[in-house]
Amino acid sequence: MSGCCHHDHHKERAASPPPPRYRRVLWVALTVNAAMFAVEIAAGLTAASAALLADAIDFFGDAANYGVSLAVLAMAPVWRSRAALVKGLTMGAFGIFVLGRAAWGLGSGTVPEAATMGVVGALALAANLGVAALLYAYREGDANMRSVWLCTRNDAIGNVAVLLAALGVFGTGTAWPDLLVAALMGGLAVAAAVSVVRAARRELAQPATAAPAVTLEVDAPHHLRHRDRLG
Repeated sequence: MSGCCHHDHHKERAASPPPPRYRRVLWVALTVNAAMFAVEIAAGLTAASAALLADAIDFFGDAANYGVSLAVLAMAPVWRSRAALVKGLTMGAFGIFVLGRAAWGLGSGTVPEAATMGVVGALALAANLGVAALLYAYREGDANMRSVWLCTRNDAIGNVAVLLAALGVFGTGTAWPDLLVAALMGGLAVAAAVSVVRAARRELAQPATAAPAVTLEVDAPHHLRHRDRLG
């Protein structure tokens, strides 16, 4: 789900600057997602829920996306690509951590706290829906605006998956629903990270500007020119 947060900056169409309110909305979205990332990391570790930890990756990806989107308004393409590279590497590290945590939970047999999963999952869904409502007016904007809107809308699916995992843990009394959702979301995070890193490296490998062809005209030696005139 985090993979939708990246787009090719070099393909952005030239457009008029976004309205000032859009920048304010992005700052609100960035703050909300950064806060929810911290909440879900803490809740996931406390409740022994790998699914909450996996969902936290989406909030991290969104926060990074909003930060890059704000930077897009002023930064050169090469710095945006570098920021995307750091984002992809960090997302991949979190994804590997979640997969490792799910494997550990499988071996330990620890059952997560379904109530905590449900409460935090519902809070996460409300946060994403609130941000999506703020971004709804800009869903038909340029490539960057549309990317941000789609990313937020699709991440609500991850929140619903966490809620279903909480219901499954409560109904079965086992950790399997939590581990399955965590493995799926962690795998998606790693795959998205690979995609972002590849795209960022591809962008960084491209020259910033095409160097104009330079034609060097070598004059004939003076005595040869003089001989031609005599001939």
